[in-house]
Amino acid sequence: MKNKSTESAKKTVIKMTPAVLTALLATAVGFLSLYTSPVPMIQDFGKMLTIGMVVSFIVGLFILIPILFTRDHFFTRSRTENQKAKPEHSKMEKAFGMLTNLIIKLRWLILLIAIVTATAGIWGDMNTGVETDVETFMPQDTQELEDIHRLRDILGTTDQVSIMYSTDNVLDKETLEWTEELTASLQREFPSVVVDTNSLPALLKQANDGEMPDQEETADILADMPEEQLKLFVNENRDSAVVNVGIKHLEAEELQNFIARMEAYVSESQPEGINAIVTGKSVLDVEMVTALTTGRYKMTLLGMGLVFIALLLIYRHPVKAFIPLLPILFIVGWSGGMMYLFDINYTPLTATLGALIIGIGTEFTILIMERFYEERRKGSERREAIITANQKIGKAIFASAFTTIGGFSALLVSDFVILSNFGMMTLVNISFALISTIIVLPAILMFLDRFVQTKGDKESGSETVMG
Repeated sequence: MKNKSTESAKKTVIKMTPAVLTALLATAVGFLSLYTSPVPMIQDFGKMLTIGMVVSFIVGLFILIPILFTRDHFFTRSRTENQKAKPEHSKMEKAFGMLTNLIIKLRWLILLIAIVTATAGIWGDMNTGVETDVETFMPQDTQELEDIHRLRDILGTTDQVSIMYSTDNVLDKETLEWTEELTASLQREFPSVVVDTNSLPALLKQANDGEMPDQEETADILADMPEEQLKLFVNENRDSAVVNVGIKHLEAEELQNFIARMEAYVSESQPEGINAIVTGKSVLDVEMVTALTTGRYKMTLLGMGLVFIALLLIYRHPVKAFIPLLPILFIVGWSGGMMYLFDINYTPLTATLGALIIGIGTEFTILIMERFYEERRKGSERREAIITANQKIGKAIFASAFTTIGGFSALLVSDFVILSNFGMMTLVNISFALISTIIVLPAILMFLDRFVQTKGDKESGSETVMG
């Protein structure tokens, strides 16, 4: 029995490690797409995912397998008794066998439904909004959020954009006149958004009984003002200054439109010799909207492309490299469709779902496909090979999926909406990955395997898994 324990450990390492390593490499390559995001937090998220996967592989290979070997090596008697009582196939394996038989019979219907629903989901995803308002991410009953709302009611605004302008001397008469006119015109131009404005001319008028001082008086007023107060409006070199514009609290899309209109207005009104730009935290929020809206598609497509290239280098067969990715395309579509149906906007966290789908789904599909071709190398027909693959690997995938679901379920109880939504969509995507792997992938393998079995494969009667 001790020899059997040794043989089992060796067989596990020899048979499973190449498949798991292939899945690990493909997933890690897919996560590289997160590094292309302009949002630093998404880049860091990709780094941590990659590190976590590598650590998990090392722990599984060098810690878990020795633990399993030790258990079998020292508890052989109880293992022998349990094995004698075991039937040839467990109830779960029989269930997987019956399910796979049904899938094979209905494979064309399954593929049709998968394609139609995924296509509809991708359309829905393109019409799903993006949410970057930090206030919506927080627990809505916190005292801090209530205080912000109360302050906003009192002051009219807690949000602000700034117009920063530069010239040779911001204190010359022409520049001050332009700044005063611009400050006064903003509320007329954007009455529904601009609440108040403040600028250097307003500060000078306030210190001069409401009248705009001349050049000599301006110099005297500035000399008497505290430096800390001046820094809010003008720099030490007196070649750059700021107009602060208080605005109403806007949703992401409304804010983006307002910033665009203000940029156009400032650009048209600035005279020659003055360079003015619109900046501030609100502008950063708009940039984040753009990054998340355009970046998530780029990340998903780039991730799929990188995984395909990695698998092509490993398998050296385009169809075999494409098979594990086809179910992932369906999951991407289904996930976007769910967000559209339930009116869930993308956040900085859910924007990474495409990369997560690639990571989780690729691991499942590669393991099933590897076992399928292992059976094919033994001479099994397609139907028999996919039934065996689902029976033997399906249980492990179910266990992996449900443990992952259990881990992410903790996010559902978070008071922060951004975390609970991310947890919910991750659970949905893991479920879709399970469905796509167990139900859709067999139908794909039944159809595409004929293109993998080349003439050379048939003549030799074998096919190298890694080639």
